[in-house]
Amino acid sequence: MQIKRVKRPVSGVLLLDKPIGFSSNGALQKVKWLFQAEKAGHTGNLDPLATGLLPICLGEATKFSQTLLDADKAYIATVKLGATTTTGDSEGEVLATSEVNVSQPQLEALLPQLVGRMSQVPPMYSALKHQGKALYEYARQGVDIERQAREITIHALTLLDFRDDVFDIAVDCSKGTYIRVLAEEIGRNLGCGAHLTGLRRTRTAGFHLHDAVTIAQLEDMQLDQRDALLLGPDCLLASLASVSLDDAAAHYWQNGNPVWQANLPTEGELKVYDAARRFIGLGLIQPDGRLAPKRVVKPQKTG
Repeated sequence: MQIKRVKRPVSGVLLLDKPIGFSSNGALQKVKWLFQAEKAGHTGNLDPLATGLLPICLGEATKFSQTLLDADKAYIATVKLGATTTTGDSEGEVLATSEVNVSQPQLEALLPQLVGRMSQVPPMYSALKHQGKALYEYARQGVDIERQAREITIHALTLLDFRDDVFDIAVDCSKGTYIRVLAEEIGRNLGCGAHLTGLRRTRTAGFHLHDAVTIAQLEDMQLDQRDALLLGPDCLLASLASVSLDDAAAHYWQNGNPVWQANLPTEGELKVYDAARRFIGLGLIQPDGRLAPKRVVKPQKTG
């Protein structure tokens, strides 16, 4: 008889180094299983072809995952010149090939022209939804859906390596940027076409890949060792100022009531802690100066 796996109310943020071949949801489900977590969510899709930083939110941290969905990202991308594909990456079928006569100075001259704000049309092979179904599902059926261009920002583009018809670039960009589309744009500008052959996310907001753990490493750990890797949910609100409430005010606040507190700013959001400096949620300053609860969490220990 199979014993039912007991799920735990564990909360925190795990910095995962997603392996190639895993969808973001597949990596999420694996982490959720390893932590025996009741609830989990990721903070932005990485294609199965891509690897690298994928913060996973467990439990109460899922209430703040939007902050990372909206955050800037950084990648190292490998691009091959001379061929375009149906998907914009090496997983698609080749649409066209072209001779490559591109020098490193030509590429170095082009990259600064692609830095800044621009419009980008999301690719058909993406997880964006149309009438409740992912675009890639339509694409696999040969159906093309009209997509609206979106404003994105490329903050920086740096050439890391150039090898005949293949090069590596570091990309620092806003949310919603498709690196596959950027690779295609580079190929179009160079007149030979291009597609993405490798992608590794190195940063999301203030979180960095060098602090991440792999699934293989997690599998070799005991449950308490995995728990020790979790960052508190408040790490997702690192840019906000904080306030501590005494026991009475914290209790009142956690039950949905605005409270008065000395020396509050006149507006904005604050991280809120109780008297024991346990994170209890996100507060919003009301026009009358009181601190209202916007997102309340249960203070708890992992494990």
